[in-house]
Amino acid sequence: MFNSCNVKFYHSKALTSPYPGSHVERSQVPEDKVGWLNEWKDYNPVEYTAVSVLAGPNWADPQINDKGFSPKFNERDGEVERKSLNGLYVVENGRPRNPVGRTGLTGRGLLGRWGPNHAADPVVTRWKRDERGNKIAHPVTGKNILQFIAIKRRDCGEWAIPGGMVDPGEKITATLKREFEEEALNSLQKSLEEKAELEKQLHKLFSQEHFVVYRGYVDDPRNTDNAWMETEAVNYHDETGETMDNLPLEAGDDAGMVKWVDISEKLELYASHSYFIKLVTEKRGAHWSEDPGPECHE
Repeated sequence: MFNSCNVKFYHSKALTSPYPGSHVERSQVPEDKVGWLNEWKDYNPVEYTAVSVLAGPNWADPQINDKGFSPKFNERDGEVERKSLNGLYVVENGRPRNPVGRTGLTGRGLLGRWGPNHAADPVVTRWKRDERGNKIAHPVTGKNILQFIAIKRRDCGEWAIPGGMVDPGEKITATLKREFEEEALNSLQKSLEEKAELEKQLHKLFSQEHFVVYRGYVDDPRNTDNAWMETEAVNYHDETGETMDNLPLEAGDDAGMVKWVDISEKLELYASHSYFIKLVTEKRGAHWSEDPGPECHE
């Protein structure tokens, strides 16, 4: 996996209030009290699990003390992957403990699984080109400008990578392709013939050489002390631009809008998505910042 920085995990988005989709305020956690190794006897987090999770949809676990629910944490539990990409996590009083630290909120919030909730983020890129098909370089850095397919999330209005949750038993490669089809190409609303044509073109893109940008914990506003997001972000690059030129972008599923976006450090994206995009530009030698400072600020 390409990664030029040693990522130091910290909580920023995972400490924001109110909790997404609610009026629930987290207990405030000072920066020096995030880590579990820092003792804090008076820590008094708020307990919150959203009604949509408690309703028991197929993507959610029951409550910890429900009869007949005995999850196998830190391992594959039937079709549900309860292993973390960051190694073993502590289970305390029957509940998994967020490996990065305190968030000011216990329970699961909007997340379905106790412990890690696995997602996949396909970063689909191409070079920005002029009408004659020549790559466009940034006037200051002289580096070519990379573009990626971004969706505007319906839930919060922020631009993001068109990713989503891994279904139970699903291979990560299948999730990456499925989420891209659903969110950026609106495949759920297409006829069988249209779907087959999309599949043919996408197969070319998704079967070529790609690279894993990031695997692991994500600082996400939905995280709690007992449930958190993890992702695998993978870059699929259309070097010539020919594959993606023929694909009709159309927002679907959780996306409000979809478009090609020029990549630079000025992008403000959802959760840790800016960081993933930055790693892609480093790998591809593309433009990121006009500031010639050190590559890593993490």
